[in-house]
Amino acid sequence: MSSYSELSNLPIREIPGDYGFPIISAIKDRYDYFYNEGEDAWFHNKAEKYKSTVVKINMAPGPFTSNDYKLVAFLDANSFVCMFDNSLIDKTDTLGGTFKPGKEYYGGYRPVAFIDTKDPNHAALKGYILSAFAKRHNLFIPLFRNSLSDHLFNNLEKQVTEQGKSDFNALLPTMTFNFIFRLLCDQTNPSDTVLGAQGPEHLRKWLFPQLIPSLSAKKLPNIIEDTLFHNFLIPFGFIKSDYNKLVDAFSKSAVSILDEAEKLGIKREEAVQNILFLVGINMFAGLNAFFPHLFRFVGEAGASLHTQLAKEIRTVIKEEGGAITLSAINKMSLVKSVVYETLRLRPPVPLQYGKAKKDFMVQSHDASYKINKGQFVVGYQPMASRDPKIFAKPDEFVPDRFMNDGEKMLKHVLWSNGRETENPAPDNKQCPGKDLVHLLGRLILVEFFMRYDTFTVEITPLFRAPNVAFKTLTKASKYFSM
Repeated sequence: MSSYSELSNLPIREIPGDYGFPIISAIKDRYDYFYNEGEDAWFHNKAEKYKSTVVKINMAPGPFTSNDYKLVAFLDANSFVCMFDNSLIDKTDTLGGTFKPGKEYYGGYRPVAFIDTKDPNHAALKGYILSAFAKRHNLFIPLFRNSLSDHLFNNLEKQVTEQGKSDFNALLPTMTFNFIFRLLCDQTNPSDTVLGAQGPEHLRKWLFPQLIPSLSAKKLPNIIEDTLFHNFLIPFGFIKSDYNKLVDAFSKSAVSILDEAEKLGIKREEAVQNILFLVGINMFAGLNAFFPHLFRFVGEAGASLHTQLAKEIRTVIKEEGGAITLSAINKMSLVKSVVYETLRLRPPVPLQYGKAKKDFMVQSHDASYKINKGQFVVGYQPMASRDPKIFAKPDEFVPDRFMNDGEKMLKHVLWSNGRETENPAPDNKQCPGKDLVHLLGRLILVEFFMRYDTFTVEITPLFRAPNVAFKTLTKASKYFSM
């Protein structure tokens, strides 16, 4: 990574933008961000208004959820990558943006995602999580395949046949939660714990107060939603019973992974909180945002892409003797490219936050700007990874973009709080589940196109992830049927 503390040959400019009138301007920006313009348009409009991809903004939710909402935004690929430089950016308590949930949501601890790399506890906790994933890599494929079969595809097909439509988003939470829980909890079925069949619901209730201040649920009139969810934080007491059930279930079921933590000198209680955060934010919320985009893009691309994917997948599987293995999946270049392209266009976590550890210069494509120590900054990934000076047809879904020579462009895919060409490590903030998310994206496509030739979808836009309804499913031809 290039140094951002040194001046380039670009002209040095003042950061454009205007925070406006105290409180009033920030509330107007919040309404524009959530309701009048929408997230994408809001950031694009700021860049267009000030003719710059480094701009001053009032970041939602603003008053009165947060008093620290005057940020500098990085909206191009050049400036955005400074967010990955641990020598420049402090990530302490900035994961959720301009507000942070109280420690009571995590049993009095701060999960590793809220800790900066300078904290000695960061390397220990991040290393523990990475080790836990590595020890369970042989379970990724079989457990996910089982969850797809038991909780997704059978229900999807049944609903399309009987009702003429199936809500993909509604089926996802049970499937993803079952997989995650069994993976981390010694293959225990969550329904055999205190959670019963309500595991996904308990998890969503725990997540809701942590995420809703930065989202729009689109379920209520704007003024009511804004008043209820964007002006103050929801008290922990509303979800305490759900949280307690989750802690109880993971404490009793994740025996092996908690034993591993104790061997590393990590308190069992702290490990439980980090596992719960990993399950809820990194995996459950992330996968349930990612998969709808994946099937939206593939569905809208139509039968031609479906035929290409089915041919590649089935040919490779046949050559592998009919087995769906990691080796086989790694040979599917179009499948890989489709997943990378989805992550480029719609990263599950679109915003990266931090505070400047020192004065430094950040460069866009056109100019250099001084960032002062302590400045709160944010990078908007969907603009950085759709930078027109980096990618041709930046806003289009190009399925084969990252095939063959296109793999050279993977360094500009930034979805995981790091470059796609870099790896999560104890000394960086890259998502520990990066490789797993990509594998599951490929695996769900493999399983789908081993079952079906083509499909059609109905898309309903939401604030970030679209709602995907399957309207038709054409079963795989007899020759290729499983």
